[in-house]
Amino acid sequence: MAGCRRSGDGGPAPARLLGQVRLGQVRRRLRSAARRTTVGRDASLTSGAQTGAPAATGQNGHVPDTQDPAIGPTAGPAPIAGPASTAASAPTAGPTPERTAAAWSAPTAAEPVRATVTLPGSKSMTARALVLSALADAPGALRRPLRARDTTLMAAGLRALGTEIDDTDSARWVVAPRPLHGPATIDVGLAGTVMRFLPPVAALADGRVEFDGDPQARQRPLAPLVRALTDLGVTVTAGPTGGLPLVVHGTGELAGGHVTIDASTSSQFISALLLAAPAFRNGVVVRHEGPPVPSAPHLRMTTTMLRQAGAEVDDATPDVWVVAPGKLAGREWSIEPDLSAAAPFLAAAMVTGGEVTVPGWPRETTQPGDYLRDLLTAMGATITVTDTGLSITGTGTIHGIDVDLSDVSELTPVIAALAALGDRPSRLYGVAHIRGHETDRVAALATELGRLGADVTELPDGLEIRPRPLRGGPFRTYADHRMAHAAAVIGLVVPGVVLDDVACTSKTMPEFPTLWRSIVAEAAV
Repeated sequence: MAGCRRSGDGGPAPARLLGQVRLGQVRRRLRSAARRTTVGRDASLTSGAQTGAPAATGQNGHVPDTQDPAIGPTAGPAPIAGPASTAASAPTAGPTPERTAAAWSAPTAAEPVRATVTLPGSKSMTARALVLSALADAPGALRRPLRARDTTLMAAGLRALGTEIDDTDSARWVVAPRPLHGPATIDVGLAGTVMRFLPPVAALADGRVEFDGDPQARQRPLAPLVRALTDLGVTVTAGPTGGLPLVVHGTGELAGGHVTIDASTSSQFISALLLAAPAFRNGVVVRHEGPPVPSAPHLRMTTTMLRQAGAEVDDATPDVWVVAPGKLAGREWSIEPDLSAAAPFLAAAMVTGGEVTVPGWPRETTQPGDYLRDLLTAMGATITVTDTGLSITGTGTIHGIDVDLSDVSELTPVIAALAALGDRPSRLYGVAHIRGHETDRVAALATELGRLGADVTELPDGLEIRPRPLRGGPFRTYADHRMAHAAAVIGLVVPGVVLDDVACTSKTMPEFPTLWRSIVAEAAV
């Protein structure tokens, strides 16, 4: 069944929808909003960078184990066999300590939400630009980067390897490449970009580089990348699951060459190898073998940014990526707004029958969040994109949808929240790989939406959601920022939704709690 997938430069394939609206339909012009409020990004409106994983806090202040009995642990890959994974060289540092999180009552909107929301910079673009700048032959800079937990951990990891990064000006970070070296210890937090993009870079460093992070990070898939690096000649010591804690024994150079990898659990495995490949003596030829690679737009972002930095990239053959050796140019990167971060704010307009405008929405982009235009139109919104940005108007009625979200899986939690408020059933599929994200998002959504009264069936690769009247109650986020976004959307129209932890949103948007309360408060004025 076709879904929200795109091929090459073409438009979206049509989705089979439970309703009359189809993806890619002609978008109607929005009616003028009666009132607007501008909500900008203010560095003073932050929840603070996390120093450890948010511990899920239940009722009566109980802090449960990181593996929820209702969900269970995320299955990890098997350990790497052979001397490269012997325990003798295992990292001595433990995971990032956990902290106790405070409960947060999601605000309920008394009136339609009408707001202009200025988004922070794209996390995905910021992470890639930092890596490419660190490997360049001259200094570079990032304009309007995202300053959040994931990106500050990426910057800290590159600094630990010797790169100089000046982020005193929040609007422009300056990166000066320096010889990469160990010994170094890198805290990945819970960031997939850090734990996957930096090991190939560490292989180019001279010395031992240790990686570890939050307790949940040890459950995230990493073994395919470890195997690929080992096949390329890197000595890697992996943890019991084949991932974190991890040690890369860098020698200052890497030959590169041909490597085969199963990237069906994360496109980041391929992006990680491609981003570092220009610095490999022979470049790299990466061949994927296995089920389809998810999140194809993120791979297009990687290859596009590599070309913009001067790399020679050939991705014309399906499931094969070739990057030639060569110098990367130091350049000024202009970071787009984080379109995926727009999901809860656009959803707010839909569920309350309001209107939200996002300035600076690019007309052309490789960001998966751009698919929100098609998805939300299919679910009943009216969307207009102009040179100044995107505007969305909702009616308060949400249409059910039957859609493949494999290319845009990071949007699943908010789309699931909308589906739980829909006028007919929905089926979201193609997202088995999100079981290995910050938490098992499929199981977590089934559990927490069900806790609020939704009728949800957990599928191997997604969810079937049959709307029913919802009720307030506790909602666990599992230290997952996108779970928090889903709960906040439902809380707009369902009083009494209480998140165990909203500070986990600092992973990608530290100011989220303040911005969210602001748009709801302004709606009531």
